[in-house]
Amino acid sequence: MKIPQRIRQPRLLAKMREDWDKRALENSRHYIANGQQTWTDEEFFRSGEDTLEWDVLSDMDNICRGMDPKQMKVLEIGCGAGRVTRALAKRFGEVHGVDVSGEMVRQGREALKDLQNVHLYQNSGADVRVVPALGFDFAYSTAVFHHIGSREIIESYVADVHRLLKPGALFKFDLQGCLEMGYDPRETWLGAPFNERQAVEMAVRCGFDPRYRHGEGQERFWWWFFKWPGA
Repeated sequence: MKIPQRIRQPRLLAKMREDWDKRALENSRHYIANGQQTWTDEEFFRSGEDTLEWDVLSDMDNICRGMDPKQMKVLEIGCGAGRVTRALAKRFGEVHGVDVSGEMVRQGREALKDLQNVHLYQNSGADVRVVPALGFDFAYSTAVFHHIGSREIIESYVADVHRLLKPGALFKFDLQGCLEMGYDPRETWLGAPFNERQAVEMAVRCGFDPRYRHGEGQERFWWWFFKWPGA
């Protein structure tokens, strides 16, 4: 799979970084999980446990494929301030997370400094080249791509995740699926929508088997992209 050498939207990438740094400084936990304005540490990380239960623990057959979770390396796209990262680190052997916002990463490192199996990086906003090529067993992202107003940037992420995954491994993530919602590709809150055909075509271009999907036409359009075993 050929990884794009340069994303032709440097202004949008810069705006993504600037906007999410501002949101992190203003109220990072609200922008990560906007169900309430104020979160205690206990509430915030408990919400991450809830997300893990819904998205991951309910799907361990697809995710682990017979492996011991404690022996698995996990890649998280859009780790923010570590809300779900902490929960992942309790179940899996090693967790590496990226975020476009340096301030989010700073807060996440501070919040998770007690965990030796967590590694957080500020990335470009379009790929995971800052992460060591360790051969990851599972990649995961929630409520991240539906904030990105460019399908090109999203596909760049997906292609680069493919590079880091082991053959047969799963990348589970959600896209913006509500085609009726108007969005501005210059903004960084409401992301570019995908229909089923567009997502399948992206999977094929990036070397994935788009085996399952759920929630077409909804804000959270979930996908299970498996890296082809021989890839």
